[in-house]
Amino acid sequence: MLHALVEEGFVPKRGKQRLDSTHVLGLVARMSSLECVRETLRLALAELAQALPPDQRPGGWPQLWERSVENKLDYRSHEPVLREKHRQAGADSLQLLQWLRDSPEEWRRGKQVQLLQQVFEQYDEVRAEQVEPVKVHAGGAIKNPHEPEAHWSVKGRPKDRKEWIGYKVQVAGSMGAASSDERPPPGHFLTSMVTQGATESEDAGLVATMAALSAAGLEAPEEMSVDAGYVSAAALADARKQGCQLVGPARPRGGSGKGFQSEAFDVQVERRQATCPASNPSTQCSRLEEKKTGKVSCRFEWSTHCHECKLRDRCIGHGLRHRTLVVGEHHTELQQRRREQTTEAFKERMHQRNGIEGTHSELIRGHGLRQARYRGKKKLALQNNLIGAACNIKRWLRLAAWPMSQGASID
Repeated sequence: MLHALVEEGFVPKRGKQRLDSTHVLGLVARMSSLECVRETLRLALAELAQALPPDQRPGGWPQLWERSVENKLDYRSHEPVLREKHRQAGADSLQLLQWLRDSPEEWRRGKQVQLLQQVFEQYDEVRAEQVEPVKVHAGGAIKNPHEPEAHWSVKGRPKDRKEWIGYKVQVAGSMGAASSDERPPPGHFLTSMVTQGATESEDAGLVATMAALSAAGLEAPEEMSVDAGYVSAAALADARKQGCQLVGPARPRGGSGKGFQSEAFDVQVERRQATCPASNPSTQCSRLEEKKTGKVSCRFEWSTHCHECKLRDRCIGHGLRHRTLVVGEHHTELQQRRREQTTEAFKERMHQRNGIEGTHSELIRGHGLRQARYRGKKKLALQNNLIGAACNIKRWLRLAAWPMSQGASID
């Protein structure tokens, strides 16, 4: 469908696009921690029962089978009873996993056995030689062993917090030119539907979207309008290298407390020079590189100007002799964007991104994008691509029908 739209000239190979993500609910029942641990253990035992001859099963197998397979959970039990059952399920899981360490590899490589190892690490911990349930689960925790790729995630501030189990999809679409009464309305078509894990970042989503556009035969967009979640120093630099302008506001630098933040400094990383709020140039610049990640930063210092500076009390923390500032290697671009986004011209330019919200609403209400119909990330990716194709077909038909709506005749 996308290739046909390009051939007909409705989608330019290099044009303006906009991008945003939305969450997708997995086809999965929500389980409590106790249910998830017990069900995962039951599936692992059932898998091993098919692979292990009766005479090679571990000691205590009948007790494990009875507690986790034959014994059903009574949800009406009191809280202390349920907590004890969770501890017992964790202890049984650890016992089985320890026995499997010295077993043949084909038994350890079973799908349900490997899943049991993940669930045990996420839901239980050993304290004082006793298995105890963990109190807080990190994002990406498995919530149902029948759909392990659908992870739990949370997004937003406390007052508008979103919590779901499932996935995320990055929706990219083209932006046509402004329409008039003399010509058909612009063609806004979807160019990419990238399915992600629920906890994957917008940075990763932007990289995956650019790769998907390239795989579809499109060039890097002239402009990509996004929200603040996609904008970082590295993302701005990567987009520029691809010949794409990433249009979106940058988040302010986090942190609080005494001292001017980086926005108050005029930093020119390329020249290895920075100017402080008191208009004093830096006296030293050091290049820092993390061995594990390869991340490069620059450390600026003001060693001779701070002693008698009139802004010293507002700039330097207690016990420090002079001011230092550490920024990323692409901080200059980020600094420029933070200044640019305060202008009325930039705010007006960002209005073009708002149309992606309407696209999300259309996909969710008209095509069922919010709910997965299948289990597994690959099947969901196929579903999302079919939804995107269906949406493009409808938009193309509406565009083709426009002359009739204006009273024109069609041969």
